[in-house]
Amino acid sequence: MSNFKPETPYNTIPMLPPKFDLETPLILKACIEANKELAKLKMAERLIPNQTVLINTIPLLESQASSAIENIVTTTDDLFKYADSQSTTISPEIKETLRYRTALYQGLILIKQRPLNISTVCEVCSIIHGVEFDVRKLPGTTLINDLTREKIYTPPEGEELLRKLLTNWQNYLHLDDQIDPLIKLAVQHYQFEAIHPFTDGNGRTGRIINLLYLIDQNLLDTPILYLSRYIIQNKSNYYSNLLRVTTHEAWSEWVLYFMEAIRETAIWTTNKIISIHKLINDTCSYVQQQAPLIYNKDLVELLFIQPYIRIGNIVEHNHIGRFTASKHLKILCDIDVLEEIKVGREKIFINKKFLNLLKRN
Repeated sequence: MSNFKPETPYNTIPMLPPKFDLETPLILKACIEANKELAKLKMAERLIPNQTVLINTIPLLESQASSAIENIVTTTDDLFKYADSQSTTISPEIKETLRYRTALYQGLILIKQRPLNISTVCEVCSIIHGVEFDVRKLPGTTLINDLTREKIYTPPEGEELLRKLLTNWQNYLHLDDQIDPLIKLAVQHYQFEAIHPFTDGNGRTGRIINLLYLIDQNLLDTPILYLSRYIIQNKSNYYSNLLRVTTHEAWSEWVLYFMEAIRETAIWTTNKIISIHKLINDTCSYVQQQAPLIYNKDLVELLFIQPYIRIGNIVEHNHIGRFTASKHLKILCDIDVLEEIKVGREKIFINKKFLNLLKRN
């Protein structure tokens, strides 16, 4: 039993690595299964030659779900509608959710330049909020039960201590200890959330770190493990398992929960990619048969990169004039590949079949 009291800053949070056996037969078995499904997902990524299709879509679903965990609610349709829009009328919720995707992309750029570290984490959190964020300096951060309003956790306080804990967390990420990276992923996620280094945005930042770490460890090529889907479907278990590590040092239960999250999410994402691959091929064949004069594989792929597409997108991508682009889009509507809507004075063309596929659980 830890010396934890919910109303007192948890300044005695143990350093990493945990002083517990994280390689029990049960954990190792779960880890093997999670790794197996993750390897299948990495292979499935390569089914779709144009990786932008996946990078532009599944991370947006991750952005939506991760934000929804923090009660920032948006619709899939609105996110895709405004994903590349310059509109000034976008709601604050949509802006904040889209910033999550931007933060993820920036994180990917940064880990190619240097190993995942505290500086990257601060930049990710800053992009999520749209203003510069740094490690907490002032006390007063407490987590409260939304229903009972009782205090359930008070994270450590004091900038010096927080930076010491984060340095230990960073060193653990890159420690050559022969522990399976997926087990380390679960451990670091708990520790980061327990440190709670920022006044806000810790959950979303921590979930971006998960994806960056998987890529940093070469377990995935792109950030397409839609892990927030599992968390939001098992939200109470997520928070209770995190808290039980703090209150009862229940590392085994937490790691097993996390392994199942990875395994189940990898299976779901692999199946989703296979369905996307089939729909792209089916759409290519259909357009080639029904509208051979305008058929172009790059054009069809663009409908999946940007399922809410504008005339300007076609002009820019295919290097054709607006009249020709407009004509192509009208033909695609006539053969029911796209559906036209008007938003203000602007025409937008929607790849409904693809959007329905993405939204389907």
